Amino acid sequence: MGMIRLHGFLLVVILLVGFHGHVLGQTSVGFRTGYSTSSASYRVTLGSFPRSVKGFTAQTHSFVIEQFFEKNAGGQIEFQLLSTGFSAVDSVNEGNETRFDYLKIPILSNFYLGNTGRIHLKLGPHVGYLLNVRDISRVSEGNLVIPTYGQPGDDPRKIMYGLTGGVGISKLFGKHTLQGEARFSYEFGRPETQNRIFDLNFTQLEFTLSYLFRVLK
Repeated sequence: MGMIRLHGFLLVVILLVGFHGHVLGQTSVGFRTGYSTSSASYRVTLGSFPRSVKGFTAQTHSFVIEQFFEKNAGGQIEFQLLSTGFSAVDSVNEGNETRFDYLKIPILSNFYLGNTGRIHLKLGPHVGYLLNVRDISRVSEGNLVIPTYGQPGDDPRKIMYGLTGGVGISKLFGKHTLQGEARFSYEFGRPETQNRIFDLNFTQLEFTLSYLFRVLK
């Protein structure tokens, strides 16, 4: 089932890239930076009650390529450094903190309302690759506790994938664009590969600022 979902997800990405590649427009490049807050939800077994675990706040940085098309529509691809995971304060996982560092690649369709000052909406899939994982602290153990992922032999899954959506405001100054944005993303690809836990998914809430410079028109 996981492979079927992954293949379907990659097909969507290929179709989006192919569609964007056949449309001409205005191209801008730049950087996006800000903070992301993560959280996690998990189930130990198939029939167990789902539990939520608080995450942490970390910096995030992206290189952005944005394409603006006609009729207030566009698209973009990003290469983002993102840290996600959990820093538990609940009674089961209390004191346990694990961080996953990813290279994340969102591929988004953009919709704009307005002219030089405008509201934008962004939605699309993302994929990513695990660069590093660290068990920052480990206090609690037990059958209901999320397992470690930064120890020898843990072998976490390297590929992540999911959906990303955001809303924000943009201001154009000639060739320059400033953007402020709030973004939410959900991960479908769980890191577990050894069936020590049935399900583990992460969400991220990001607040960022972007600077873009027009390079093609």
